[in-house]
Amino acid sequence: MTAIMVVVAVVIVAAVVAAVAYLAWNRARTQRLKRRFGPEYDRAVESHGGRAAAERELISREQRHQELELRDLDPGQREQYREQWVRVQERFVDAPESAVEEADRLVTVVMGERGYPTHGFEEKVAHLSVEHGRTLNHYRDAHDISARAKSKQASTEELRQAMVHYRALFEDLLHVPEHDRSTTESAKGGAAAPAGRHAADSSAPDQAAGTPAGRTEQTPRS
Repeated sequence: MTAIMVVVAVVIVAAVVAAVAYLAWNRARTQRLKRRFGPEYDRAVESHGGRAAAERELISREQRHQELELRDLDPGQREQYREQWVRVQERFVDAPESAVEEADRLVTVVMGERGYPTHGFEEKVAHLSVEHGRTLNHYRDAHDISARAKSKQASTEELRQAMVHYRALFEDLLHVPEHDRSTTESAKGGAAAPAGRHAADSSAPDQAAGTPAGRTEQTPRS
């Protein structure tokens, strides 16, 4: 084998190795983005017309997200906001449209308290998607119903669903960090809650939202 053939063979092998490494890296990046963004990944692929463009957008969101100064809520703040949510939900019985508007405002207030932008729906969604992608569809559905409600085009049932959707993101924003949860449970002498679960179980929405006793059938339920 001549020297030229050896060089060619080395170049081919190097190219194959580089291609395999790139494919593995690309696959790993895709899996990471899917895990992080959840359903938002598929939505981005659909809206951007393909995986490559979608992943560029999602990576751009991650980069912008890193510039935010996010902070967790302390236990007192979480309790305060949950009490406010209870009052908003109680108003739903007599004034469902106003209650939905207040729910939207309260969610926005919590966003701001956590350090997220609070202006422009698409801007809010883009930043929230990085850590709250699994509840963004709820937020979008609530936003759509709220827009119809302003023109008196939303039924009472749709308004009830809007409250449920807003609550999904609301509870996600109020999540208890793992280290805070462990410390709190230890202080109470109990076992720490399972990872990934909120202080109020979202599978029991009426209890999580503090539905008043005796008004279960009238207040929003999932």
